[in-house]
Formats: sequence, C-alpha cells, structure tokens
Amino acid sequence: MSGTGTGRDEGPGPGRPPFGARLAAAMAEHGPLCVGIDPHRQLLEAWGLGDDAAGLRDFCLRVVEAVGGRVAAVKPQSAFFERHGAAGIAVLEQTLAALRQCGTLSVLDVKRGDIGSTMAGYAQAYLVDGAPLAADAITLSPYLGYGSLAPALGAAAASGRGAFVLALTSNPEGAGVQHARGADGRSVAAGVVEGVSVSNAAARAAGVLGDVGLVIGATTGGAVAGLGLDLLGSGGPLLAPGVGAQGAGAAELETVFGPARSQVLASTSRGVLRAGPDVDGLRAAARRAAAAAAAALGA
Repeated sequence: MSGTGTGRDEGPGPGRPPFGARLAAAMAEHGPLCVGIDPHRQLLEAWGLGDDAAGLRDFCLRVVEAVGGRVAAVKPQSAFFERHGAAGIAVLEQTLAALRQCGTLSVLDVKRGDIGSTMAGYAQAYLVDGAPLAADAITLSPYLGYGSLAPALGAAAASGRGAFVLALTSNPEGAGVQHARGADGRSVAAGVVEGVSVSNAAARAAGVLGDVGLVIGATTGGAVAGLGLDLLGSGGPLLAPGVGAQGAGAAELETVFGPARSQVLASTSRGVLRAGPDVDGLRAAARRAAAAAAAALGA
C-alpha cells in the first residue's frame, strides 16, 4: 500500500504534528473524502464473506489495501467490530494498525460520551500513545454537557490527536435534542458549536485548522442557518455524513455549509464499499467519490 506519511504515527505526542494540520495536509493531497468501514452482515454476505471474525478481517484489510494512502481518512465503525466480541475487537486493532502502517488517518467512530473517570477511561482506550485501539481521532457525543468531554479532548491534544463532536445529525430523532433551545434561546447544537470554537481558539488565531471537529449531517438542509450555527467560526474540520449515495450534492452542501465548505471532510461508506470485493473496483470507486466530493465542495 502506498502512502505519503500524512497520517502516520510519528512518535509521542510532542513529536507528532497536530491532528488538524495532518488532516489539512491529507485533504490537500488526496481530496476531502473519508471512507467508512461499515462491515455489517449484509455487506459481508454481498462480498461472499462469512459473518464472523475471519470474514471481518478479510473485508477490512481489503478496504485498507484499496484506499490506504489514497484518501484523506478512513472511518471504521466500532459497532460492527464489537458485535463479534473479543475476536472482532482484535480485527479492529489490526485495521487501525494497517492504517497507521500505510500512513492514512483513522477516525474511529465510537461516539463515546460520559463523565469523570469513565470519560478518562475512554480517552485512555483510544487517544493515548501505545493504546491497542489508538486512532488519529474519534467521534464523541456531547449530550452530558460539552465540559464532560474534557478528559478526551485533553488526551487528544496531548498526543497530537483529534476528535469530532456530534452537533447536527440527519436522523429524525436527533432534532428533538439538537434543535431544542434553552432559556437563553440558544439551541443545544449551537452550544456544541460554541464549545468547539473555544477548543479551537488557539488554532483559529494561528490561521490553521483546529484539532476538534464537528459532525454535521450533509442532508440537514436549512437547519444550520435556522439554528444560527457558526460553522466557519468553529475553526475545525466538519465531518459530513450523507454526501453522494445518501443524496447530498453541490446545492445541498452549499445550503448546509456555505462559507465553511473548505473545512468539510465528506464521509461515504456504501458509495465505495458496494464496489467490492475487488480491490481495483474499490480503489476506482474511492477515486470517483473523492473527485465528486471535491467538485461538490468547490475544493
């Protein structure tokens, strides 16, 4: 697998460039695409693989072989590994190690969110050097309060890693929480965006991409404007599920992200994975998806 080293683990935190800088470099080189690894049962079967740890391993390493060193980031979904128990977690370790080896940034989709020592435990599992499941970034859920994420954000900053915080998702149930407004009239989503903006203040002052990003659904329509979310001012990358196969094109991305489109990392899974199991087919699909995302975002 070819790679340039933009995502490679370069030693302890102090010697590793910040996540935001590494992601910006990877997006500039490979385009604004993050390929999801979502090995659910139906997809494994479609590839002619067993719904077991052996099939999972074959699937994941084939995806890494196809796109490693060729896309900005890869996002394994932890749930599809966890369902296989210890054997599945072992495959997740192997997948993350393979991404490190080929120099591709990993965004582990775990959506962790808790308080105190429990949040610190999650941080130790995913965001410190030497951890078996260490990733370049993870997804976080802020719904116990943005401040509850401090142990994870602190661990990420200390080791040159990053995080993507859920802010505005496209599932119908999300609006009941994310659009809700407090006594001050501010929505929950706006509070999350403001928290990320504070976390990225130093990077924003330096004119570089911050290490703490947001998850913003690409198919959320006018919700960003309606809720008054300052995505550009957040200073961080915007992980955007829903681009391509799920329906978001140039017009939808302009509506959702507006002047913040340069910060968008478009996330796609089935748009690439349905081209498998052939490695060349997967590689070609990823190349097309990256080009389409760049065109849609004006990148």
